Parts: sequence; C-alpha cells; structure tokens
Amino acid sequence: MTSRTCTSLALAIALATTARAAEPPTVSPATTTAQAGLVDIRTLSPDISLDIRYASANNFTGQPVPGYEAPACYLLAPVAVALAKVESELRAHGYGLHLYDCYRPVRSVKAFVAWARDPDETSRKALQYPDLAKPDLLGGYIAEYSGHSRGATVDLGLMRCEADQCTPLDMGTDFDFFGPRAHTNAAGLDAGQRANRKRLLDAMARQRFANYPMEWWHYTFQPEPDPQMAYDVPVE
Repeated sequence: MTSRTCTSLALAIALATTARAAEPPTVSPATTTAQAGLVDIRTLSPDISLDIRYASANNFTGQPVPGYEAPACYLLAPVAVALAKVESELRAHGYGLHLYDCYRPVRSVKAFVAWARDPDETSRKALQYPDLAKPDLLGGYIAEYSGHSRGATVDLGLMRCEADQCTPLDMGTDFDFFGPRAHTNAAGLDAGQRANRKRLLDAMARQRFANYPMEWWHYTFQPEPDPQMAYDVPVE
C-alpha cells in the first residue's frame, strides 16, 4: 500500500471516528480503571514520556481539569499494547513519544464544554486560540462527546532521543493550539516541522492509529475495541 493510499485511508477512518464521537455514548458503570479494563501505559512502556496537561494548569482552561487526579495515561489494553509498540519502534531509531493525553473521563469532557460556554474565562486565548472566538471552539475542537472517553484515543508529540536524553521536536504548534496551523497537513510549515509530523503519522499508522486531520497530535486506534462505550472513572 502506498503512502498516499495510507494517508487517504487514515483520513476516511478519522472522519468516520469524528462523526461517531458526536453521538451520545453509553457510559460504563465501572468505578475503577481495573473494572473498565484500562491499563496504565507505564506498565508496558516504563520510560515513555508523559506530559499530561489536563492534570496541571498548563492547558487551555488555565487550571487542572476535573477527573484528572494524577498525570497518568490509561488506555484499553489492546490500545496500550499498540502504543507501546510504537514507542519501542521509535526508540530503536532514536525517537520517542511525548504523551499529552490518553483516556479522558466523561466528567472532564463536560468540564471542557462548560469552559467553552463561559465567555469570561479567556486567560489562555493569546496562547492557544488567538484567531478564534471562544464559541467557535465547540464542535471542531471541543466536542460534546469525546473519543478519548472510549479509551482508544491519544494526544501526543514526537521527541528526538540521544544517549538516554530526549527532547521534544518542533511540530509547528504547541499541543491544543486551536487553528488551521494545527491541521496535520497545514500550509506554511517549514521542512523540519512537516517531516516531524510525517514521521509521527507514519509511526502511528504502522500500529493502526488514525490521525484526526484538524489536530496533528490526535490519534485513534482502529478498529476501536469498544466504540459504543465511554468511561467516567477518574485518572489516578
């Protein structure tokens, strides 16, 4: 299969996934990550880099997000196994993953929507949505129902690793920059930024992760293990 064919297939899958994310989910009665079948990625890939933004104030809301009680990455077991394989393959070639978000509780998604509907909280506008009005974030960027809550979606970047020291690479924007420059195939990127995005795209595609074209960092494992089920246990 050619690179162009893979890209087209990934786009089609991502768009279908986005449409499904707009549908009300069934919320699991699970009250713990173990009951939900969610696995801590560090149990499979102990050295993977975590920068879980929603567990801190360094995110577009300007404060820790409800539901994030620890900076941890949980995913359904098949997804965690696949992501650990991506990390292993990248490390063998001097690169690594830098994780921003993984499983996201339903309560956290509701907090995002409530934030987007609050006209008075704009503390991070200059950093993360300088060219958009806050209400415009709903839909394309902030969904009422998120695929992250199904335990099969990850937000991540790419690092260069040398002599056990890893440095995040320039991807063209920061994580959660809302605007056209964050689109995976955005115009105006320099050669290095475009190459970094392609390296990440190709590495993720080899383990069946499809990119969401509006966000270079956003990937969903395909086929999803349980596409109709969302979870609301806290990240802890």
